[in-house]
Amino acid sequence: MFNYLITLAILFALSTKYCFCMDSQSLNNSFVSGFSPAVATWYGSPNGAGSGGACGFANDVANPPYNGLISAGNQNLFKHGQGCGNCYQVKCTENPACSGFPIVVTITDECPGTCNNEAFHFDLSGKAFGYLAKLGQADKLRNAGRINIQYQRVPCKYNTGITFKIDTGSNANYLAFSIEFVGGDGDIGSVELLPSKSKGSLYMQKSWGCTWKVGIPAVTNGPYSVKLTTIESRSTIIATNAIPGNWSPGKYYHSAANFS
Repeated sequence: MFNYLITLAILFALSTKYCFCMDSQSLNNSFVSGFSPAVATWYGSPNGAGSGGACGFANDVANPPYNGLISAGNQNLFKHGQGCGNCYQVKCTENPACSGFPIVVTITDECPGTCNNEAFHFDLSGKAFGYLAKLGQADKLRNAGRINIQYQRVPCKYNTGITFKIDTGSNANYLAFSIEFVGGDGDIGSVELLPSKSKGSLYMQKSWGCTWKVGIPAVTNGPYSVKLTTIESRSTIIATNAIPGNWSPGKYYHSAANFS
């Protein structure tokens, strides 16, 4: 009887330890499911950087850290804007020009219409599509136009902090900004603006894509910290004093904070 109780105690301890030590990312099937089939096309110029249109990244997709390795996604990837910023490994093996080596792309735009004829459709920038090819065969692969690929969700990794791009329509009573270079999940589920001289927070609303907005009450001044929470893992981070008191529409403000 004593040995039986000891065995039960050990099993309980092991199961308890496992539950407490389990990484939240390991619970996220999006990151551990392995490669799945999808379709890829490309748009723009053959070596072009694509677009950040429906996510609000605009021409920033051509610059580091995106470097033009981006994709528009059909609705299962774009997710009505919630998929903006998600990162995926993609690779191709069926075309003779395919290298078979995966590259990482970020969802920065929507591919509507016939892209939704497939469960998962990546409309890659010309540059990203060419990166799937063997050395010297990028044009040959692009000439195929449409190929079968494999994809899997991966954490985003950028060697920079989260950046806030102030919307040009912002003013003293209204503040909106897009959020770029988000590491980890890559997506944002909620945003709080934290005025430096107030104990309260201003809960922002998603405007569109990766752009969030909030009304600024009278006599509320910056600098502002920004509290960000991701959608899937519910990870939270605070970009301290990321937006200065003298912020200006159209300006970029770089923080030192990011998700790992």
